[in-house]
Amino acid sequence: QVQLVESGGGLVQAGGSLRLSCVASGTIFSINAMGWYRQAPGKQRDLVATMTSGGSTNYADSVKGRFTISRDNAKNTVYLQMNSLKPEDTAVYYCRYAGRGNYWGQGTQVTVSS
Repeated sequence: QVQLVESGGGLVQAGGSLRLSCVASGTIFSINAMGWYRQAPGKQRDLVATMTSGGSTNYADSVKGRFTISRDNAKNTVYLQMNSLKPEDTAVYYCRYAGRGNYWGQGTQVTVSS
């Protein structure tokens, strides 16, 4: 079992920045992927960014150049630095761990006002 705890969401004006954090605990395998997904009201949950334990990254086109994913493997923590935020970035952001099994965090709300 893996538990994920997210933090860092909130309300920010357009053009502002936020940094999300997600700490994984439990049975963590050294080879894994962690990342962020988001779900706006009435829409499906979409990928934002992922990063493997080896350092490979994948970003949604809509966030490239604005968001940066990073991780600290020693702390089992993944971060999402979000800059130049837009109102369309408003969503609940979920952390995901994929190792031997897939696990999700409880989500953190990000609201960007225009």
